Amino acid sequence: MPARVCEEVIAMAKSFFGGIHPKENKHFAEHQPVQEFPAPDTLVIPMSQHIGAPCLPLVKKGDLVTMGQKIGDNQGLCVPVHASVSGKVKAVEIRPHTSGTMIPSVVIENDHQYTLCPDIQKRTQEQVDALTAEELMSIIREAGIVGMGGATFPTHVKLSSSIGKVDTVIVNAGECEPYIVADDRLCREMPEKLISGLKVVMKIFGLDKAHIAIEDNKPQAAKALQANLCAADGI
Repeated sequence: MPARVCEEVIAMAKSFFGGIHPKENKHFAEHQPVQEFPAPDTLVIPMSQHIGAPCLPLVKKGDLVTMGQKIGDNQGLCVPVHASVSGKVKAVEIRPHTSGTMIPSVVIENDHQYTLCPDIQKRTQEQVDALTAEELMSIIREAGIVGMGGATFPTHVKLSSSIGKVDTVIVNAGECEPYIVADDRLCREMPEKLISGLKVVMKIFGLDKAHIAIEDNKPQAAKALQANLCAADGI
């Protein structure tokens, strides 16, 4: 490599030492509250919203479904899929998926009544405290909870495979990406739910202490969490 080119490469490497630090640009949305996206008249719900085996449909064309009703499930590395509205099943058929493949899907005609599935139970804190780790993981599995990253790995599997191996839980509320403010707004608007969910994870792992990591560019989020920590000993 010519000496001049070599010098330019070295200079470039030094100029990027520590990586690129783009502008945060959080101001575009950090003051906007979380909004509920309006449900459309027709919903196409794919039977694969997680890594692992796709769900098998549990409903058929013509069935009436309620909001939160389980409409798909399978064995192995899988979590159930639920109806997000109440209404009538228009079709169970193959539809395009965001992965670029064709996936079995349940098509629901929204009745806009949002009738809640009777199987859904609202538990008090006392009831949650009385549950075992296995019972909690079963509830998490039945709720269809998966990781929010690209892998969408079933959360109950992550938890069950980590029991006895975890001595520290750290909630990542750093949210360093430019423009993104979802974690910030959730910490501000729903701190009690975040802390309640963290306590469930702590119970599963048998821990009495956890940490919430948050950047100093989110003072209001930190303040909201601090205000709710008095009811969450050890965090």
